[in-house]
Amino acid sequence: MTGIPPDWSGERNPQHMATPYLQLEKLLRQRLQIIGDHAWRDRDSAGHLDELKRVSEALMEEHQALRGSIPAQLNHFLTQASYSKALDFISGPTQA
Repeated sequence: MTGIPPDWSGERNPQHMATPYLQLEKLLRQRLQIIGDHAWRDRDSAGHLDELKRVSEALMEEHQALRGSIPAQLNHFLTQASYSKALDFISGPTQA
């Protein structure tokens, strides 16, 4: 068990499933979920930090694997650790 809350599936809207960046998007969402889980952080700070490190490393590995095939702007966001901007870039416009 990774410590990820069981209610977080990482699934996205099926209309976006064709994205070539599905794993990248999943990791970005997972990282935001972990960061936002203050109860987990307060209850188990070491486990929380370990999981954040694990997901961050996986995110860097995914970025390296995709580096030659992603748009320059997305590469810039990932290189600069602008993960919210990267997620917005690959998710497209959100529905209000």
